[in-house]
Amino acid sequence: MARDTLTGSRIRERRISQGMRQADLARSAGISASYLNLIEHNRRRIGGKLLLEIAQALGVDSAALSEGAGAALIAGLREAASDVPQAGAEVDRVDEFAGRFPGWAAAMLAMRDRVTQLERSVQVLTDRMTHDPQLAASLHEMLSTVTAIRSAASILAEPGEIDAEWQARFHRNIYEDSARLTETSRGLVTYLEADNAEATETGTPQEELDGVLERAGHHIPELERGSPVEEAATRLGSGISRAAQVLLRDWLQRYAEDAEALPIEELQPHLAQAGPDPLDLSQALGEAPVRVMRRLAAMPPEVLPDPVGLAICDASGVLIYRKPLPDFPMPRFGAACPLWPLYAALSRPYALLATELQALDRAGATLRVEAQATPAGPLVANSDPLFRSHMLVRRAPSGAADPLRVGVTCRLCPKPDCPARREPSILSTS
Repeated sequence: MARDTLTGSRIRERRISQGMRQADLARSAGISASYLNLIEHNRRRIGGKLLLEIAQALGVDSAALSEGAGAALIAGLREAASDVPQAGAEVDRVDEFAGRFPGWAAAMLAMRDRVTQLERSVQVLTDRMTHDPQLAASLHEMLSTVTAIRSAASILAEPGEIDAEWQARFHRNIYEDSARLTETSRGLVTYLEADNAEATETGTPQEELDGVLERAGHHIPELERGSPVEEAATRLGSGISRAAQVLLRDWLQRYAEDAEALPIEELQPHLAQAGPDPLDLSQALGEAPVRVMRRLAAMPPEVLPDPVGLAICDASGVLIYRKPLPDFPMPRFGAACPLWPLYAALSRPYALLATELQALDRAGATLRVEAQATPAGPLVANSDPLFRSHMLVRRAPSGAADPLRVGVTCRLCPKPDCPARREPSILSTS
């Protein structure tokens, strides 16, 4: 039988149904809350002694947590069939197929997962190839150098004698240009092969800030304790450019103001009752919804087991803050999908827009989003305010119907006949 992939989900369901906090269950099992969070979201395999300890802490038989591998296999096959409806898969006989050929069924699901991963890699790389300024500059340098080498070589290849002095100059130019081309190529390969952290460090200041926040998990413990902003800026700003350090200090200052206005100790009991609903929390705590959104995005796993995503854009629509979710990626370069409520909120200032979204990829996750646009600074007499829009992304409650289908960005979206499309998609809808 195929390996079960939903044991973590069953653990989470049992824990929530018993009203047990994630931290309490982790303590009983002798593991950290962050590791249990990975298990509950099926990002870490579990079995043996740890499964028995968790089952004992929940007061259930371990088989109740690990059973259902066949159900997970069948559900996965149904999802795979829905990805390619034109194939005409016999969905009504999926139980028979999974029962008679579990190995082949598991292989199909593994291939589907691999295809999904590759598609997301293509999305990220295409976004990078299209909008990455350093990549564009490197390619321009390479093309200019190749053109210069070809020009010099074409002169040397022309019939007739060339003065020895000019011939030496052309040879020297070809040699120097070739050396520069080699160095540029080596730098480009290093940049493309670098991991995300290294690539971010060589990019724009906004990319550097994104990298710092990703490594910190968007949570700054010293600011939660009321420490000075400079302390966090010194710890996090090492090795980044001056421009990125300015952006980081501005972000940390706003984080400190949010943490002072809405401490974790005040937010946590309301969060346990209402969940990550920014409107309910805003009304209960007397704070602006956008501040609540920022605080939710900064919560550690032991406070908010189900992570939330957050996107913030300025009046031009450029993303100035991004905390993506695995089920809802956000473009690192360029503009996002015009259908996101993040942008609709800019045309309806102060209104809190709430809806369900369905990401247009193979996972097809349905998510709940809330968006609101508010002034970026204090109001000034006789001057139009500049608005900044926030959009919180979280798991949709069960039973969500008729979600708004959106992509990441036009070039990476398979949605046909979209009225908001700016450019053709590289993805096939078939």
